[in-house]
Amino acid sequence: KIAKIYLVLFPMHLNHIFNSFLVCPATEKHVKKYLHQEVFLVEESGEDYRNLTLPYISSQSFSVQWVHNILEKKAEADRIVFEDPDPDTGFVLFQLQDLYLIAIVHRRDVKSLRDLTSEHLPLLTNIRSKGEDAIQRQYGIPPRKLCMYLHYQPSYYHLHVHFTSLEFDAPGCRVERAHLLSDVIQNLQADSSYYRNCSLAFPLRADDGLLLRFKEAGKL
Repeated sequence: KIAKIYLVLFPMHLNHIFNSFLVCPATEKHVKKYLHQEVFLVEESGEDYRNLTLPYISSQSFSVQWVHNILEKKAEADRIVFEDPDPDTGFVLFQLQDLYLIAIVHRRDVKSLRDLTSEHLPLLTNIRSKGEDAIQRQYGIPPRKLCMYLHYQPSYYHLHVHFTSLEFDAPGCRVERAHLLSDVIQNLQADSSYYRNCSLAFPLRADDGLLLRFKEAGKL
């Protein structure tokens, strides 16, 4: 595996304006993700999820093999900061950037926030407590300076939790997509079926196939 280093130099007076993010290799999905497009805010009920979103997800070839490769140490093993190997409550804490990590669960039967019930509270509380401890040991960042959240909709359908420093402006951390882990835990403690039934809002780009499903159903 050959490492490549890219150096981009901006004029001094523009250094405070530009920020770069390299994706390699980039799939067609990655390219579309970073192209400018019109965006719509969709409000999805629990019924909408079951009748529109879930069938759409199931009909698409959204591969998460690369996630399985990380879990099985077949790829990117050097970026794993911590692992709890328990098959039910365990996870790997994977470093994306210095102040941006994700906890990827070992369980393969939970795709997203919508699948969570009170059954998964031990998993979520374990991720929170052990993730906080691992990040404090590795980076010296205390829990009160961490932001922990789940995306809905997620970029890939294998449950994972984002960990970022409050000082890091991570992509996708805006309120219409990010759900704080502490809020998720509290909601499930109050109602086991909360995320099976509640309405969730999220943005969809104009070229997203799921947006067409919502339009055809008269939901937009």
